[in-house]
Amino acid sequence: MTRGTSPAFNRWFGRGWLLAGFVFLYLPIVALVLFSFNDSPIPNVWRGFTLKWYRALVDDHEMIAGLWLSLKIAFLTACGSVVLGTLAAFALVKYRRFTGRTLFSGMVNAPLVMPEVVVGLSLLLMLVSVQRTIGVPERGLLTIWFGHLLLGMAYATVVVQSRLLDLNPALEEAAMDLGAKPNQVFWLVTLPMIAQALVSAWLLTFTLSLDDVVLAAFLSGPGATTMPLVIFSRARLGLNPSVNAVAALIVGVIAIGVLVASWLIAHAERKRRLELAEAARA
Repeated sequence: MTRGTSPAFNRWFGRGWLLAGFVFLYLPIVALVLFSFNDSPIPNVWRGFTLKWYRALVDDHEMIAGLWLSLKIAFLTACGSVVLGTLAAFALVKYRRFTGRTLFSGMVNAPLVMPEVVVGLSLLLMLVSVQRTIGVPERGLLTIWFGHLLLGMAYATVVVQSRLLDLNPALEEAAMDLGAKPNQVFWLVTLPMIAQALVSAWLLTFTLSLDDVVLAAFLSGPGATTMPLVIFSRARLGLNPSVNAVAALIVGVIAIGVLVASWLIAHAERKRRLELAEAARA
């Protein structure tokens, strides 16, 4: 009869695998940030510390224009995805039976499992046909936003729907019993309880839009090149260290945004728990 491993070994073995996973995920990001300060024009050869690649970004009008366009599209995509995803999630959770529910659910979730190449090509064919018929829209910010909105809405629906399924319906029923109208129940009861899910969905869809290459490649037009497309086009000819600099800036901004959002969500959760505890004592 063989003896089992000790609890201490199991604990340290699990921690070791967890640490290895974090190193595998985050070491490339750390290396990218470090090499953004590399004085050498060769990305993988360290020659000294410098800030010249960050200064070079000021004169890199193509990169700045691409970043600005990506930020605008990502912001519009996140806002639109949260609104449409919330409406779709409410329809799927609050109305369990309606004509076409299965088809509606399948269409909402289809972009999650469909290759982006297929989505981008189908949208391109549709938009080209519409443009030939009525003359609009020209390929650019609007068409890229359409594609990102289609994908982002599916992710936002999943996030909000999972939160709605966890809500206690007795809270909304109690509000209606006290005389609240349906719109008051939504704004005063339901919306505060799903606010964390809405913030999570907004951040998720913003990141997906900012990072997208495939849909943007199909739906972009002359004069409308997003930052990922600029980086991708330069990568085929050999990366310039200024690309590391702009990537490091984005990593820093997103990291700060995630930390702030996490703190706000945790603060709101603690406040909600205190309010529930006080209500229970009363």
